[in-house]
Amino acid sequence: MANNSVTGDSFSPDYEGFVATFEPADITDLLAGDLESGINVCYEACDRWAEFDRVALNWEGNDGDSTSLNFDELQESVARFANFLIARGVEPGDQVACMLPRIPELFIVALGTWRAGAVYVPLFTAFGPKAIEYRLERSAAKLVVTDAINRPKLDEIADAPPVMLVTRSAGEDVRVGDIDFAQAMSEQPTDFGPVMLTGEDPFIMMFTSGTVGSAKGVKVPVRALADIIVYMRYGIGLRDDDRFWNMADPGWAYGLFYAVVGPLVLGQTTHFYEGAFSPESCYQMFEQYGITALVSAPTAYRMMMAAGDELADACDCRLRVACSGGEPLNPEVISWISEHLGCRVGDHYGQTEVGMVICNHHGLSHAMRLGSMGRAVPGFRMVILDENFEEVAPGGSGQIAIDIANSPLYHFQGYQGGAESPLHGDYFLTGDTAELGLDGIFTFMGRADDVILSAGYRIGPFDVESCLIEHPAVVESAVIGKPDEERGEIVKAFVVLRAGYNGSPQQADELRQLVRRRLSSHSYPREIEFVDALPKTPSGKVQRFILRSKEVGR
Repeated sequence: MANNSVTGDSFSPDYEGFVATFEPADITDLLAGDLESGINVCYEACDRWAEFDRVALNWEGNDGDSTSLNFDELQESVARFANFLIARGVEPGDQVACMLPRIPELFIVALGTWRAGAVYVPLFTAFGPKAIEYRLERSAAKLVVTDAINRPKLDEIADAPPVMLVTRSAGEDVRVGDIDFAQAMSEQPTDFGPVMLTGEDPFIMMFTSGTVGSAKGVKVPVRALADIIVYMRYGIGLRDDDRFWNMADPGWAYGLFYAVVGPLVLGQTTHFYEGAFSPESCYQMFEQYGITALVSAPTAYRMMMAAGDELADACDCRLRVACSGGEPLNPEVISWISEHLGCRVGDHYGQTEVGMVICNHHGLSHAMRLGSMGRAVPGFRMVILDENFEEVAPGGSGQIAIDIANSPLYHFQGYQGGAESPLHGDYFLTGDTAELGLDGIFTFMGRADDVILSAGYRIGPFDVESCLIEHPAVVESAVIGKPDEERGEIVKAFVVLRAGYNGSPQQADELRQLVRRRLSSHSYPREIEFVDALPKTPSGKVQRFILRSKEVGR
C-alpha cells in the first residue's frame, strides 16, 4: 500500500461495466410490489420473508439480556400495531413519531406504521425537549411512542400528541392518560392487510441539520427503497451469507435506512446493540454473532485503534468488509483496520436528503485511493461545480452536486415548510466540496456551509446557538466545529455575555448543561469561549469561518 492505493474486490462486477448497463428496473424488479400500482414497505421488509425460517433481528440489551425475532414473529406484532393505529384514527399519510432506544419495539413501531400506510418520524433518544418539540410540531405527529427514560422530556412540550409508553421493567408505571404499549398490543388482532401506496408517497419523515435555520423536514418517498437496495448490495457489498451489523442509531438516516429498512428488505438478519459503544463491547459482538459486514461512523474505528493493537489482535474477528459514513476517515485508521481486523474499510458519502451517493464500493470492483470518498453510486451522476455552477473537469475541485436529470435513483422532493431549496437549476447542491480525480474518484475537502460533523452526527450550529441564547446571561453566540482527533470535530461555542455575568467555569458548565438538556446530548458545546464580540459582516451576519480558521491555526 505504499502508493496509497488499493483495488476493489476482484470477484465483484467491474464498476465501469456495471454502471454503463445499469437499469433502475433491475432493482425495482426485486421488490414484490409495484411503485406505480401498489406497494407497502412493511410487506417488502417483513411479510415476504415470513414464510421462511429467518431471523430478522438479533438484539443485545444493556443488562446482558438478548433476544432474536424471526420475520414471522415480527409480522404478527406489526399487524397488531397497525390495527392499533387505525383504531386510534391514524390514516395513511399521517405521521407517527418514535423515541425509543435500540430495542425490538422500535422495529415493531416502524414496520407497523408502514403497514398502516403512515409515515414514521424517528426521534433520537439524546434529543432534549426543544429538539423534540420542534420535530413533533413540524411533523404534526398523531402519536409519539417512547419509554420511561425518555418520557419526562415530553412534560416540557406544549400540545404534545398522545403518548404511548413501552415499559421495560415491573417498576415502570404508565401515567394516567398515556397508552400502555403492551396492553394495547394484546388487545389487537394479528391480521391486517398492508395499505398499498405508490412510489411517490412518503414513508419516513426525517429532519436534517441546517446552517441558516433550524432542522429541515424531509419526507422520504417509497421509491427510495431502490437506492437503499443499491447501496446495501453494491456499496456495502452485502451478501446472502453475511452477518450484518450497522452500529448507527436508527434515530438518524444512516441507521434507519441501512440498519432497519435496507437489510430487512433484502431478507437479511440485522443486529442491534443497545449499550453505549466501547471497543470491548464491539469486539464481543464480533465474536458472539460472527459479524462479517460492519457499518459505523469513523469515531468507532478511531476508538478501536486508540484502544490498542493487543485488544484487536485478541479478537476472533471474521469481518469481511467494513464501511464508514458521516465524515471522512483518515488513511491511518483505514490501514490499521486492514492490518488488525483483516478487512478493508470503505469510506462512503451521503446526505439525509438523498441517501448514499458516493462510495468505495465493496460490491463493485474499481480502483481506490486511501482517504478518498470513492465513486458515484450506480443510479447517480455526481459532479463538481465551480463558483459559477459550471461542471468542473476531472482534476479540478469545487462543490459536490447531483446531476438530477441523469440520476434515476434521485428521490428528494423538497423540504417541508418552505425551507430554502438546495437545488440550482438541474443540480442538487450538497454544500460540501471535493476534488475530482482524473480516475473519477472523489476526495472530500470540506464544507461550503457550517454544518458540524461530530462523531458521525451532522449538527446545525443555529440549533445550538438558539438554545444558548435562551439563557439570561447570553447576548449572542456563534457555534463552530473544532477539529478533534477522536470525533472528527467537537462543538465549540463562542459566547458574548450580558453585563454582570462573568465567564467562569461554572457559567460555562451551566450553558453546556442547558444545551444538553434542552437540545440533545450529542450536540452540546464541549468547549465554550467567552468573547467580547463576534466577527461579523457589514450586514451583521456572523462570520463563523473566521472562528474556524482561528481554531485550525491553534
